[in-house]
Amino acid sequence: MLATLTLMLIGAIAGLMAGLLGVGGGLIVVPALALWLPSTGIAPAEALHAAVATSLASISVTAAASAWAHYRRGSVNLAALAWLTPGLLLGSGGGALLVAMVPGPALTLFVASFCLFAAWQVSRSRAESHAPIGPLPGRWLVPGGLAIGAVSAAVGIGGGSLTVPLLYRLGAPLKHAIATSAAAGLPIAIAGTLGYMTAPIPAALSRWAIGLVDFKVALAIASLSILTAPIGASLAHRWPVARLKRVFAIWLLVVAGLLLWRLLRG
Repeated sequence: MLATLTLMLIGAIAGLMAGLLGVGGGLIVVPALALWLPSTGIAPAEALHAAVATSLASISVTAAASAWAHYRRGSVNLAALAWLTPGLLLGSGGGALLVAMVPGPALTLFVASFCLFAAWQVSRSRAESHAPIGPLPGRWLVPGGLAIGAVSAAVGIGGGSLTVPLLYRLGAPLKHAIATSAAAGLPIAIAGTLGYMTAPIPAALSRWAIGLVDFKVALAIASLSILTAPIGASLAHRWPVARLKRVFAIWLLVVAGLLLWRLLRG
């Protein structure tokens, strides 16, 4: 019971962040599961993969709830989402192959550097448009989606941490960038989950497991995240843009710091 309540609490925090910032919440869920799963008898060598796989399954539910909450407020740029989705699916499904020629440390350093640059970009003053959602350049969204999907699969983070800065840089208002990023997290999570479901099942996972995805754990996490994601989305629309910029910039700095820490640990 204590383990289930802990997983539900993790899900509640992840859902709130997903709705507020348009991120998947993997940065919260994956480390928590990576620490917790070995205590259930899973070999440490398999724990991280199972953590990422199970996190993606829970994020599928969280992203759907967050995307629907933002869509109801009319903030999801459906045209931009349509341009992004094919690349996200291809990138997250075959990301490891696409970046196989790039050394892991170099890729991690690149993503950390991008997050630092994006934090600076987001925190800069920029007049926010109150006009209806307009078209964004598809010539940048297609390769952008491919890169974001590939990095998400290869590094274990990405999603909103990369999608929001991309959309914001291309001219989307921050709240629309967050909303569209929340919806874009769904194809990443679904493609990644399906990929991990084809892997062999570790013996210590529950009987609810398919491949590396433990759906019992994923459902425990999703049970509260599906409730808190709309709360986060509501806050994203109610908070002033300046506050959202500060919070998202801090989030990007945390992501960059954790990636650099992982890189230094080897």
